Amino acid sequence: MGVLSLCAGLIKGASIAGITSLAAPASVAFQQLRKASHAENTNVFLREALVKLEYPEKLQRLLLTPQREMAVELVMQLDNGEIEVFNAYRVQHNNSRGPYKGGLRYHPQVDIDDVRSLASLMTWKTAVMDIPFGGAKGGITVDPKKLSERELEKLTRKLVVAIKEIIGTYEDIPAPDMNTDGKVMAWFFDEYSKYKGFSPGVVTGKPVYLHGSLGREAATGRGTVFAIRELLKAMQLGKIQDHRYVIQGFGNVGAWAAEILADNGGKVTAVSDASGAIHNDKGINIRSLRQYMASGKPLVSFPEAAKVDKDQLLTMPCDVLIPAAIGGVITEANAGKLDCKLVIEAANGPTTPEGDKILRERGITVLPDIYTNGGGVTVSFFEWVQNLQNFKWEEDDVNRKLDRKMTDAFHAIWEIHTEQKVSLRTAAFIKALQRVTRAEIHRGFD
Repeated sequence: MGVLSLCAGLIKGASIAGITSLAAPASVAFQQLRKASHAENTNVFLREALVKLEYPEKLQRLLLTPQREMAVELVMQLDNGEIEVFNAYRVQHNNSRGPYKGGLRYHPQVDIDDVRSLASLMTWKTAVMDIPFGGAKGGITVDPKKLSERELEKLTRKLVVAIKEIIGTYEDIPAPDMNTDGKVMAWFFDEYSKYKGFSPGVVTGKPVYLHGSLGREAATGRGTVFAIRELLKAMQLGKIQDHRYVIQGFGNVGAWAAEILADNGGKVTAVSDASGAIHNDKGINIRSLRQYMASGKPLVSFPEAAKVDKDQLLTMPCDVLIPAAIGGVITEANAGKLDCKLVIEAANGPTTPEGDKILRERGITVLPDIYTNGGGVTVSFFEWVQNLQNFKWEEDDVNRKLDRKMTDAFHAIWEIHTEQKVSLRTAAFIKALQRVTRAEIHRGFD
């Protein structure tokens, strides 16, 4: 029996008669899975959805295995004349629904395992958001704070030269991620165009004045707020202004989410970044904080809030906790101490499988990352479309289209959550898997 006939039922979300699924029930399988790497953590959550879907093992391997992994060494002369070698990676996980799509991060902890996990997450994120992209991720193992701007530009251009044959407007479209921004994307676009011709659509997250999209900078944070609004509505928990919020991470995502929440009446009582954490039980003036930090002053010295231990931020009392920094921060060690009703995953992979299990047992609802932070890649898609059309949309149009995408995606997840009695995370992965599987099957196999 061929894969197509075996999987015909899966296209409609049904199980396959006569095919042996994973041996253990979902709850048992979840409990038995070992502590794992970042990549394996992603697969833990995926396998729980695969158990529910009863996918055959061959199809599971197809969906879990990246289609291409590239590792390169970038040799560069620094400003002081010394030679340095930087490791760089690009993992292309799946392109059955469209070109590979995913960010580039510059961070000392970037490795192939981390990039592999994030590439997989992008596949499911674009599928959950129902935009015509696949999933990829890339990065350089570097501390950008230790390089001059000239060195960063040089390193970025070397990366483009190294990977230019596997990226392209219709092949693989990078974007900003941790420690990269519109300036880096502008360098990337310029270097690529030297080899392939004028190609603004090869990357997204570019400056607005250089073929970027209005609304892109705030998109992930704004999408997070749309996600919170829809969850509160579905759970009959009132409106944004009825709740207190704690946000871990005050970079682009966390800062925009905080500002938009505050603009909608939400009370943001604590925030943190690498410098530390601050708290004000009456609510932090977010616009004032952002202006303060824009002047070059650290968050932790903001005079209108009290300094607190940033290690305690995740366990501070609130209604809604928003991890918006790095992955793996909610773990078996601290999940039992969280003092909130909802966890909104604005970061990529902030909750480990062990931490997630504890939150479920405690009845704390988790809105998963592959949906919550999907606003960024959604507006990246809008930017890409504008580049193909050579026509710029108004910011109100971008935000309105983003709202519609976030709302539609939430309703699709909520329907599976309520009908199949699974967590929102599992529901999101089920919806993503169904969409990717449908594309894989209808495109055919060799």
